Amino acid sequence: MTLARRIREMEASPTMAVDAKAKALKAAGEPVIGFGAGEPDFATPANVVEAARSAALTPAAHRYSPVGGQPVLREIVAAATSASSGQDYDLSQVVIANGGKHALYNVFMSLLDPGDEVIVPAPYWVSYPEQIKLAGGVPVAVATSTDSGFLATVDQLEAARTERTKALVFVSPSNPTGAVYPPEQTAAIGAWAAEHGIWVVTDEIYERLVYGDAAFTSLPQVAPAAAERTIIVSGVAKSYAMTGWRVGWAVAPPELAAGMAKLQSQVTSNVCNIAQAAAIEALTGPQTAVEEMRQAFDRRRRLAVESLSAIAGVSVVEPEGAFYVFPSFEGVLDRQVAGRHVETSLELADVLLTDAKVALVPGEAFGAPGYARISYALSDEDLTEGIERIAALLQG
Repeated sequence: MTLARRIREMEASPTMAVDAKAKALKAAGEPVIGFGAGEPDFATPANVVEAARSAALTPAAHRYSPVGGQPVLREIVAAATSASSGQDYDLSQVVIANGGKHALYNVFMSLLDPGDEVIVPAPYWVSYPEQIKLAGGVPVAVATSTDSGFLATVDQLEAARTERTKALVFVSPSNPTGAVYPPEQTAAIGAWAAEHGIWVVTDEIYERLVYGDAAFTSLPQVAPAAAERTIIVSGVAKSYAMTGWRVGWAVAPPELAAGMAKLQSQVTSNVCNIAQAAAIEALTGPQTAVEEMRQAFDRRRRLAVESLSAIAGVSVVEPEGAFYVFPSFEGVLDRQVAGRHVETSLELADVLLTDAKVALVPGEAFGAPGYARISYALSDEDLTEGIERIAALLQG
């Protein structure tokens, strides 16, 4: 059987692959600690689950609903996005999708023509380049480093801009680094995009998970001139521990939103009505559980940074958002580890899984060789034990 070229050339999700392998080993009885998954370890709040249960008992939820999402949910999303962005959105600009990943796919498929270039600061989430390529676009990586706190500058973006540049992917807080752009840098990037007529696809899925003195800033709020060409993507997955419910959205100019809805009508139709009912309750109900989870992530963040920084040859930039830390392992590469000569973070990840039973995602998946993503969205005990195993293997 010959698969289509687009499938042959597409990379499978490395984060999903690592998570699946870790879960398979655990199911086989191996004491694996998984740092690979990008999902909270908490249960979905009880009030959200109850809202879904009630919806499941309602016959109207058993039928098709509007492709772009139930109007009440779209109105809630429009109001929340208006409040955070300083812009005035209405429900016609909101498309509810099957998770943030699906929303992004809708955006790229509706926005890009073959050959259009999209600037993607690296380290980047694994799906951005692949989705851009699926839409016929060309991802243009802009490398950031620990020296800049993994933040791209206007000068870097300008150096990557060509006459084919159509869009910029802007992510704050960041997956995989946890970096959060300060308001003034966000404003400068937005002004640059507006000056050159560049679309901005801003992924705000981690907007409620920020720590310390950092603050989330929506790009249109500080760069209103860019608002007419900005698409805001978000969802309930991360802040509400609802990764499996698959509810995300994109907020875009009306014509683009209509295009995304048209695309979705031919691909998935509406998002599950029961999941939409759960999302409505998540967004409008008590927010106590969200803050409790954020505080737990903050505690684990500090624990992860302290523990990893104590390992010789490992360096860490303290993350300010999301629930990942992105340490550099360059100081422990090109040497023997557990009887094997390890030259890359990809090889190191394999050794760690095989010999220490610790699963993490190597930096190659994020366009940053020499690094690795470690999720601290797991129990304090597993977090401590997992990093202790890494230390023991590297220092043994």
